[in-house]
Amino acid sequence: MSARAQTILGKAGRAHVPVFAALGDETRLGLVTRLCEHSPQSITQLTDGSRLTRQAISKHLAVLEHAGIVESIRVGRECHYEFHLKPIDDMKSYLDEVSRQWDEALGRLKAFVER
Repeated sequence: MSARAQTILGKAGRAHVPVFAALGDETRLGLVTRLCEHSPQSITQLTDGSRLTRQAISKHLAVLEHAGIVESIRVGRECHYEFHLKPIDDMKSYLDEVSRQWDEALGRLKAFVER
C-alpha cells in the first residue's frame, strides 16, 4: 500500500482493510450472503450448489474468519460457520465518517469557488 493511501486511510481505515479485502471477492461475498440468509451452516451445506470444492470453500471461509466476518463453531466432527455483523457495522460507520468528511471538503471547495 502506498504512503499516500495509508495517509488517506488513517489508522481507523487500516483496521478495515481485511474486511474490505474479504468482501472484495465474489465467492466470499456469496458465502456471506448465504450465511446472512441462514446461519450457521456447515461446509457441506455451503458447498451445495457450488462449482467449488470443499477445500476451496474452506479457504474462502478462512479469509472471512480472519476478517472477523464469520466464526467457525465445532459441532462434532464438522465445522459450522456463523455470520457476524459487527465488522460490517464497523465498516459502515467508517464509510459514513469518510462520506461526512468528503461532504465537508466539497462544501469548503464550493464556498471557496463562490467567493
